[in-house]
Amino acid sequence: MDGIERFKANQKAAWANFATLENLTGRVAPSLVRFARIRPGLKVLDVACGTGVVAVTGARLGAEVSGLDLTPELVARARENAALMRLEASFQEGDVEALPFADATFDVVVSQFGHIFAPRPDVAIAQMLRVLKPGGTIAFATWPPELFMGRSFALMSRFAPPPPAGVSPPQQWGDPNIVRERLGSAVRDLAFTRDTMFFPILSVPHYRRLMEENFGPVKRLLAQLDSTEPTKAAQLRREIEALVAEYFDDNQLRQDFLLTRAIKVGA
Repeated sequence: MDGIERFKANQKAAWANFATLENLTGRVAPSLVRFARIRPGLKVLDVACGTGVVAVTGARLGAEVSGLDLTPELVARARENAALMRLEASFQEGDVEALPFADATFDVVVSQFGHIFAPRPDVAIAQMLRVLKPGGTIAFATWPPELFMGRSFALMSRFAPPPPAGVSPPQQWGDPNIVRERLGSAVRDLAFTRDTMFFPILSVPHYRRLMEENFGPVKRLLAQLDSTEPTKAAQLRREIEALVAEYFDDNQLRQDFLLTRAIKVGA
């Protein structure tokens, strides 16, 4: 197994218990669905769909929705969510870097904080655009590097082993200049906006513990450091709490995100 495949295998395992946080990202899903202009009858692909919160939000509007995720536990949860809501939606296990769909299949391709974890942005975006119809919409929610979640990823990277060559930091997808470069001439009418998610949490230590127990990248990194470098693990916990404190007020944590939308050229 080469470095990229090992990286993907680790990602697949890391996100297995993310369902415990789905209501948090579920609060963002309507913003992305509106921004992507999803409406009844459109054929929509939710890439790196997690537990399907964007997909089911779109399906509830009458869109014909498919979702795909690398982690089988999340795909199972997405199917469960759709069934519970009595919605028609199709979910399957798969990789954004090798989408199992024909060219020009979908009217809309979306991703909410998901495709950013694919190791090679050029491969991921090429695949997302390949399955999108000319004149179709690509839209995604990402984390700006200078704000809370982007800074969190940068913090963790300082304590983690270096990734394989060619793997890009997820927070780069939150920089409009980088997004513009990655989409390039394949799209037109590129648009950005910002929105905010407020995460209700009782205290800074409560948030740190919640992430440590449920958020895959934090959980795995701290577990590894606890077993090999406990002093470093303690330092990371202190730095996480210091960062959280900058965005915590009135028993909630502010998390700002970037929304991107563009139209595939060729129509």
